[in-house]
Amino acid sequence: MRAVIQRVAHASVTIDGAVKSSISQGYLVLLGCENADTEEDIQWLAKKICNLRVFDDENGVMNKSVLDVGGEILVVSQFTLWASYKKGNRPSYLRAGSHEVTVPLYERFLKVMEEQLGKSVAAGEFGADMKVELLNDGPVTICMDTKNKE
Repeated sequence: MRAVIQRVAHASVTIDGAVKSSISQGYLVLLGCENADTEEDIQWLAKKICNLRVFDDENGVMNKSVLDVGGEILVVSQFTLWASYKKGNRPSYLRAGSHEVTVPLYERFLKVMEEQLGKSVAAGEFGADMKVELLNDGPVTICMDTKNKE
């Protein structure tokens, strides 16, 4: 699994002109799955994201997690995180997981994120043409890949 985590002041997902989900302070998580992803990847990534300390403490040091600040999380599926750009100028998405594998992974990830966060997690709609708006706070953007845990 690959994730791009952005600390946001607010974020939303709009589909067909209607806002599907929105959050205030927290994380916008763009999530890409591949066929080789497992439950272990889901558990590791959800825990890592929820405990990531990139919110300012009282001294202005990034030392607090989304849990510490009572923040929210919006997760958006993003197969393009698996783009291969080695040949030519048109990316290949062969490593992106198949629909049959990644939909259950995405849905399971949302459930585990809710368990870790202790409240509902906002989401996009898998496979939809989404318009994502955000106000990146900092900016703070972190990239994670469960195949590079060490």
